[in-house]
Amino acid sequence: MSVQILRDLRGLRIQVIHPPDREGVALVEHLRRIGCNCETTWPLPEDISPSADVVILSVDHEGRDRILKLVRGIQGRAPTLLAVVSYENPSTLQVVLECGAQAVIDRPIRPFGLLTNLTIARVLWLERVEAEKRIRKLERKLSGNNRISKAKAILMESAGLSEQEAYDSLRQQAMSKRLPMDEMADAIVNAHDLLKSTRKGA
Repeated sequence: MSVQILRDLRGLRIQVIHPPDREGVALVEHLRRIGCNCETTWPLPEDISPSADVVILSVDHEGRDRILKLVRGIQGRAPTLLAVVSYENPSTLQVVLECGAQAVIDRPIRPFGLLTNLTIARVLWLERVEAEKRIRKLERKLSGNNRISKAKAILMESAGLSEQEAYDSLRQQAMSKRLPMDEMADAIVNAHDLLKSTRKGA
């Protein structure tokens, strides 16, 4: 994965949100030498560019509210975020942590270390994305298992089946209708709920 990340750095779309001073110009020049495509933005925009793979954001405690509003307003998957800070103090570090930055770039900005910070930030970002995918997959599986358990309980109660017989019946119905088991379970639960509500209304 590491080799691929290094290859992918060339062509990354980076939004640099930093004053267009000497530091900002030097930062963009360094990134372009690496092979990144840079879009510069200042002052702080209302929204992050939807095409940005990476955002490099100038962070200071005075702009905390506007910075957090910007970062928390991101729609969809958040890009990799690197914070640029002038000096370390608890207030600034608190903003960096609240932003969820994957790496920090210190001022004065130097070419040495920029590539390392960018690479580490991308690795951490990709690991987080993969972890979120695994969590969503597990949540879907758990949700499906819960629906299957509920459908089994309905079959056991309504047809007097054992747990294994109810499971086999559910699986057989799913296979005959060419549906995933959790969808078949949904149909059974929904039909049961509808029947129950109809009886209550009668």
